[in-house]
Amino acid sequence: QVQLVESGGGLVQAGGSLRLSCAASGRTFSSYAMGWFRQVPGKEREFVAAISGSGGTVSYADSVKGRFTISRNNAKNTVFLQMNSLKPEDTAVYYCATRDKMGLLFDSTTYDYWGQGTQVTVSS
Repeated sequence: QVQLVESGGGLVQAGGSLRLSCAASGRTFSSYAMGWFRQVPGKEREFVAAISGSGGTVSYADSVKGRFTISRNNAKNTVFLQMNSLKPEDTAVYYCATRDKMGLLFDSTTYDYWGQGTQVTVSS
């Protein structure tokens, strides 16, 4: 059974940084893409960043390009999201996800497994 556990969320001032981690278990980690998504109450979940199984391909939402960096350590079954220059509009619950099938990295409907989420709050 695939399990994803996020950590690293918290409260930070605008301009600050946070590093989210997502530990995966239950299958061969390096074979599958991983994504980060976020959701604000009352709004749809939105794509943040994603990375292919090998780490050779990454994709970012326009809103986070140049500020966020996704990476993975396949030896430790962990994916990271380094978030710099945080803005109040980055406040959300952040989820990591993985999938069994191919598809566009930014398409949330192609992801089969989701973590429980971690809250990120950026104060102005």
